[in-house]
Amino acid sequence: MYYIGIDLGTSAVKLILMEADGNIINSVSKEYPLYFPHPGWSEQKPEDWKEAVFAGLMDLVSGFDASMVAGISFGGQMHGLVVLDEKDDVIRPAILWNDGRTQKETDYLNNEIGKDVLSAETANIAFAGFTAPKILWMKEHEPENFAKIKKICLPKDYIAYLLSGVFSTDYSDASGMLLLDVKNKKWSKRMLEICGIDESMLPKLYESYEVTGVIKPEIAEMFGFTKNVKVIAGAGDNAAAAVGTGVVGDGGCNISLGTSGTVFISSKKFAVDENNALHAFDHADGNYHLMGCMLSAASCNKWWMEEILRTKDYGQEQRDIVVEGNHSESKKSILGENPVFFLPYLMGERSPHNNPNARGAFIGLSMDTSREEMTQAVLEGVAFGLKDCVEIARGLGIPLTKTRICGGGAKSALWRTIIANVMNLEVERITSEEGPGSGAAMLAAVGCGEYASVEEAAASIVRILDTEKPDPVLVEKYEKKYRQFKTLYPACKPVFDVIIN
Repeated sequence: MYYIGIDLGTSAVKLILMEADGNIINSVSKEYPLYFPHPGWSEQKPEDWKEAVFAGLMDLVSGFDASMVAGISFGGQMHGLVVLDEKDDVIRPAILWNDGRTQKETDYLNNEIGKDVLSAETANIAFAGFTAPKILWMKEHEPENFAKIKKICLPKDYIAYLLSGVFSTDYSDASGMLLLDVKNKKWSKRMLEICGIDESMLPKLYESYEVTGVIKPEIAEMFGFTKNVKVIAGAGDNAAAAVGTGVVGDGGCNISLGTSGTVFISSKKFAVDENNALHAFDHADGNYHLMGCMLSAASCNKWWMEEILRTKDYGQEQRDIVVEGNHSESKKSILGENPVFFLPYLMGERSPHNNPNARGAFIGLSMDTSREEMTQAVLEGVAFGLKDCVEIARGLGIPLTKTRICGGGAKSALWRTIIANVMNLEVERITSEEGPGSGAAMLAAVGCGEYASVEEAAASIVRILDTEKPDPVLVEKYEKKYRQFKTLYPACKPVFDVIIN
């Protein structure tokens, strides 16, 4: 049988067709626009997602026996606010995870409602990208649209609703709304009251591997599916990626270098960081996880390469960086000795600073600064930002020695080397680079009974391709650089507040 994984990302949807043993036999990607109607805002049209997904499904099964498809599941960008009216029409463009318009609402939740109340109700505090502040923003700034709301969806769940007609979500994705009691896996009545919404507006909750329904007959006919194709709840993109990289059960770690960057730590026990610097969410395997998220990761490199250097030859730019040798003999950058720092806060920042006013910056430039040093600084700045999250986890007593890695940035051997030595972790790359898409397909396979559990599926399917081990000499050099990096955000924060406000 075949299983389809749909990864609804920020820049594109990626669909994969997987056999029962985990072999991926086809993949399709369809891009769609991203809109920035005001500085700091970030939106997409759900109609664009629908068009891309349907076109992608048609291409995905072309040349294959579509009647062999047994199940479909999802990974998706988290936190986005999708609102439907009584006719199931989209009321306004979706407000995305990296949208920073809700600082007033975020401050209200954290300071007036109180972080202690939020943490007790949801295991998290408010971040500008979360869904609840967006609901409050819409209530304040678009009351006519707010009054029309009958359904509140997350991005992937809008697609699932179109395919199945079942209004549902999963615990991992719902964890990022600031509406879910994460520990007890139910909607928080207190948070619904605060946001002025009814539970009837919210979808039914499922584990990520549970069947929510079957595909609509007319959709099945459109693609040549049988009418028995099961729709499985799926997961938020980071939880789905963790499944796809085999980070399930207790004590696993995954670093994702996608548009955003995340550090994902799986656990069978519920835990909350006392400062709420890390998110405490439910996991797609039925357990829990801690997660640190920075808003700009591979997107920093994309911005630097395509918008500033005006090139798409990422490999050539990185090949120009000298990895070994004596810095005095070359103007090119050397690992662990780069005098240039980059603050990777192009869209503001979430973990651990929770500051939508933060901005990107190069620091340490001089007359002899080279193009290569600045390119390397971008890669190192993202690694340092992710290390902030790793160090918080280590402070909780979690003994991290290795991590899996996924996302577009994981294809860079140089970036993997930098991360291994900045983090002092063994970095394992797996044979499949599909991330959330493969995790979604695995969840579909579990939901259809191909595997007894998510952990069994991961153990059977996920294979390690190679491992980047840290070099003790580079680890020591990067530890010194990281201590310097740590001083930069506190020094720049007052400047950010002035230039934004």
